[in-house]
Amino acid sequence: MMSIVRWLAVLPFVGILGGVPLLNRVTPMILGMPLLLAWIVLWIVLTSVIMTVVYLCDPANRDAS
Repeated sequence: MMSIVRWLAVLPFVGILGGVPLLNRVTPMILGMPLLLAWIVLWIVLTSVIMTVVYLCDPANRDAS
């Protein structure tokens, strides 16, 4: 289980940096933003969700009672 959680922690890093060379265009606009900017904003939101899952899966954060 901890191995999956560790890979979850790496996922935002790969998602943000992996999208930069692939999505570096201006033409498709998403909510008024260029594609790359929308991709980075998406990953910032997803990073918060992923880090919440990592926090909840960590045994050190579970209640002792």
